[in-house]
Amino acid sequence: MLSSKELMERAGVSRATLNNYIGMGLIPKPVVKQPDASKTKARRLGYFPANTVITLERIKSLKKQGVRMEDIVRKLGGTIETVNDNPAPATKRKAVAKSDNTPSPASSAEITPRGLRLTIENLEHPAYLLNNKFEVEWSNAAAEAEIFGKPNGMPKDIADRNVFSLLFGGLSQQCVDRATLFAFHLEIAKNRMSKANLLTMDPNLDEAQIEELSELYSTVESVSSRQLRDTDITLGDHFAAENRYRLYASFFREGVFFAYNPAEAGEDSLLQILSRRDLVIRDLLRNRKPYVTPLAVLVADLQNSVKICAELPPDEYFELINQIWRRMEPIFRKYHATQGKHVGEGIVYYFFPQAECNYVLNAIECAWEMIIAMQEIDREWQARKNWANSLKLNIGLDEGQEWFGAYQTTTHLELTVLGDAINQAARLSDFARDGAVWVTKSMLSSLSHRERERLEFGIKRRDTDGNEIVVNSTYGRVANLVDLNEPGNLKLQDIAAIPVTEIIDFSTEENA
Repeated sequence: MLSSKELMERAGVSRATLNNYIGMGLIPKPVVKQPDASKTKARRLGYFPANTVITLERIKSLKKQGVRMEDIVRKLGGTIETVNDNPAPATKRKAVAKSDNTPSPASSAEITPRGLRLTIENLEHPAYLLNNKFEVEWSNAAAEAEIFGKPNGMPKDIADRNVFSLLFGGLSQQCVDRATLFAFHLEIAKNRMSKANLLTMDPNLDEAQIEELSELYSTVESVSSRQLRDTDITLGDHFAAENRYRLYASFFREGVFFAYNPAEAGEDSLLQILSRRDLVIRDLLRNRKPYVTPLAVLVADLQNSVKICAELPPDEYFELINQIWRRMEPIFRKYHATQGKHVGEGIVYYFFPQAECNYVLNAIECAWEMIIAMQEIDREWQARKNWANSLKLNIGLDEGQEWFGAYQTTTHLELTVLGDAINQAARLSDFARDGAVWVTKSMLSSLSHRERERLEFGIKRRDTDGNEIVVNSTYGRVANLVDLNEPGNLKLQDIAAIPVTEIIDFSTEENA
């Protein structure tokens, strides 16, 4: 049998690759046992059958031929031998390939032949999820106490959860691998944000901490691959066995998940979790506690949706709504939008702070691209139906600092925002007509002068001859723009005194 170190050296693969192949079922799980004391100081090592080298060489050959990993799993999966210390014949287990998006019928505490499977909820050792600004969105009690020095829980405001600031506060200066731990995080952060952005993101960092981060940032290599990464870390001020961990980083669209595994513990259970990305992110989102965060809100409604629904056959109405959603989805992804709670055909999306772009501008630019996309859909249906209807999305935008959390049942998770921003954006969507984008004055005021120059905005009014004109760069209170006593406008009483304006045009960065 070969130790994991010997196997990696002979096959020329990394530990992360080895772990990925174990999770895919391409090679067997190792037997963890006490090694020969004359060969290593490690107290326990993982051992593989000698013929595992042949399997790894075959995988490497198939990859060089351009064969995709899912096809390699199908080709080589079949049955693989499970290593066993007992003299009984080796058992067989089926290797099943699952894509990241394959839903699992199992619950988060799934029953297996060996008992309860380890899940995010019952991880005993430190683990946390960082968003794309490297703020802690979720953490377990072990991470809060042992890594971040917050045994009483994390701050409620997401802006106070910068991971580097928390690491400085939680780790002792005498921590053996303090620099290694920071470097491991910075390698990943470097691909997401510039040094200037990183160093100015948290005002709580002092001059010495900024200098330390700056020096490390300049020395580490940026990590662009989204494969599972790992490193050995010693926490504390000595090399005692209980202080040694293997730290893993797993990548998701929502952020990066970090998990610490004691060096002496078996890796099987943790790697089993990390190999099921769909379950990991589901559990993380479900267990994430509400927090206060700056954000922008976009609410859009299809104008005259009741009338259009009545006129179209049901199958065509569903076709229309699904077409709208499909056309908008890549726009939402482009601007880092998170889907929120919506009713019927309504669209609600949230825009959170990003490392290298302005989330408020993202929301406005997203809204403008939605209007353009809707015009294309309208032309398609006009040609198809030759009808008098116009397909229009009416959009309301607002921003604020609000509570963000989730409503959930055992089978459903719905992200939502509590606060004035969502309510005001929804009312502005009701106020908007004929495919317009309306935004609050406070939201536009949060943009820089250069960013506002990309916008043409103002209030449309009638001149003395009855012609419609635009009074550029002006705002108006809702109460002065419509008659709030009309039955259809009663719901606008909530935003009567709020200064608002309409986005008339938007210049892309290239044309600005």
